[in-house]
Amino acid sequence: MIRDFGSVEFLYLLAAMRWTLGLSVLAFVCGGIVGLVLALARVAPVAPLRWLAAGYIQLFQATPLLMLLFLVFFGLALFDLGQSAFLSVTIALTCYASAYFGEIWRGSIQSVPQTQWQGSAALGFSYLEQMRHVVLPQSVRIATPPTVGFMVQLVKNTSLASIIGMHELAHAAQYVNNVTLRPILVYGVVGAMYFAVCWPLYMLSRRLEKKFNANR
Repeated sequence: MIRDFGSVEFLYLLAAMRWTLGLSVLAFVCGGIVGLVLALARVAPVAPLRWLAAGYIQLFQATPLLMLLFLVFFGLALFDLGQSAFLSVTIALTCYASAYFGEIWRGSIQSVPQTQWQGSAALGFSYLEQMRHVVLPQSVRIATPPTVGFMVQLVKNTSLASIIGMHELAHAAQYVNNVTLRPILVYGVVGAMYFAVCWPLYMLSRRLEKKFNANR
């Protein structure tokens, strides 16, 4: 039975939107934690740590997110962990986001002028104290605009989770389209929902970039 696209269908899409937002936040938090470790490892004075972090970043930046989702989803079964779409998406998005956050934040740390390192060393700071009191506070300002900008990519990339059956906005759109047969209307509404989330993040990124550049 074909249904009209009405308020019920719209509310159904709106309810699915919370999963898109939830996955985005989860990817940001989990990816951010791993990404920070990677960034610190990339600038560490211990060479093997830098090599390991660089290898991780290259591996997951070079692997398409879609392939990563399939590998994790089907790979979980090999370890008797079932085929949980939520767990698979969480792991895949964490690996994907952490690789990019690691590289963004590595560049931000290395953008801090060498004179700051030398000055803090002259004050007798240890490496960890240099990081904590001098380098990281400055690199946060440099990293904030690109970090917010990458969140736009994270929100949009959560739509790939529908491929393995995760019920988020794109997956809900497929279902609504199947029962209404109004693809232009349905996907137009869904596109507007993504835009409503991504556009403010994009504008925030531009504003932060201008603000921090002006303050330098």
